[in-house]
Amino acid sequence: MSVLERALGGLEIEVTAKATRRRFTVEYKRKIVREADACKTPGAVGALLRREGLYSSHLTTWRAARERGELAGAPKKRGPVRRVADPRDKKLAEQEREISRWKKRAERAEALVELQKQVAALLGTPLATETS
Repeated sequence: MSVLERALGGLEIEVTAKATRRRFTVEYKRKIVREADACKTPGAVGALLRREGLYSSHLTTWRAARERGELAGAPKKRGPVRRVADPRDKKLAEQEREISRWKKRAERAEALVELQKQVAALLGTPLATETS
């Protein structure tokens, strides 16, 4: 530690906040594009961008979005499209689980019968056969 640091009471530590991405509403974008289109004098668009803290790429992107009609209505929902669950799919999945459960049960029963046959063969006792 230097003499100066000791005199100041330790190290000066500056903590900066993590930068967050700016989000602009559709209304704000429309307002800025309208103002930029209304600018007639040279340098007026630059002054507008400086005043609002924007980049020219923002204005270019928003003008293109306006031409595509994306700034006309309500904002588009972000994220994956929600799938509407079909009750038939739910019923089908339930039936598939039930079929799987019954198949496993049948396989266990067949394995038990085979085991009983092998035990009877080892012991020399005949199994009672079904007569129908």
